[in-house]
Amino acid sequence: MEEKESGVAAMAKCYQRFDPAAYLQYNYTPPRADFERKDSIVPWKLACLHRAFTEGDVSGKLLVDIGSGPTLYQVLSGCEIFSQVVLTDFLEVNRQTLRRWLEDKNGCGLDWTPYLQHVCKLEGRRPTAWTEKAAKLRKVITDILPVDVHRPHPVDPEALPPSGADCLVSCFCLESVSPDLATFTKALGHIQKLLRPGGHLMLIGALGESYYFGGPGVKIPVVPLNEAQVCSSLRESGFTLIRLEVYTLPEDMRVGVDDVTGVFFVKARKESD
Repeated sequence: MEEKESGVAAMAKCYQRFDPAAYLQYNYTPPRADFERKDSIVPWKLACLHRAFTEGDVSGKLLVDIGSGPTLYQVLSGCEIFSQVVLTDFLEVNRQTLRRWLEDKNGCGLDWTPYLQHVCKLEGRRPTAWTEKAAKLRKVITDILPVDVHRPHPVDPEALPPSGADCLVSCFCLESVSPDLATFTKALGHIQKLLRPGGHLMLIGALGESYYFGGPGVKIPVVPLNEAQVCSSLRESGFTLIRLEVYTLPEDMRVGVDDVTGVFFVKARKESD
């Protein structure tokens, strides 16, 4: 137990030098975010999320994003379904980056316009509708909270309704803050408690990744996962898998900021208590 706690503490220490602007530049600009390419990773993620949110089985009022980082793409489809969206992150520097976008101030780290336009296109709307989507997103994001997935109660219990969220999204969070597979699985169990019975989880994460750079010279260890481990951890944490999709990185997407080989997308449902 002490070894795991020291591992978690070491992970937290790694993140004190995390640079949101550098992270966004590494992962959310071309070639990884090339909306003209069908094999680019960001459009793939956006398409997975769009499908998952529009299949007719996801509903409710509250969507909570676990470990938002400095990014917004993961809630661009969900904001059309849910009237209340809560973002969360462990780092204040990331929460500040998100607040600056929410308040329409400079310093939000990235121009999200191409992302908004692309999701509008997926939704069958005209590209100019992105301004409406941005306005809607700013309206439905009701809070940006601290989160620690290694605590049994990852967010302040007073911040969410006792019944739990209707849906959770979490992208590249759990495997990149856990020192080992057991801690990853435990963290998945912790966030499961935030979800109402029958609620949905959309989980995106790295496959075969042992590190990534969170800024110049900031090398952060990651739990290298495979599909079988992801499925096993979900079962152990009380989730029923609905769908698992896998993306394999083309060579030119391997740009030296990590050693990721693929990405998984999971749609799952919390089993009834």
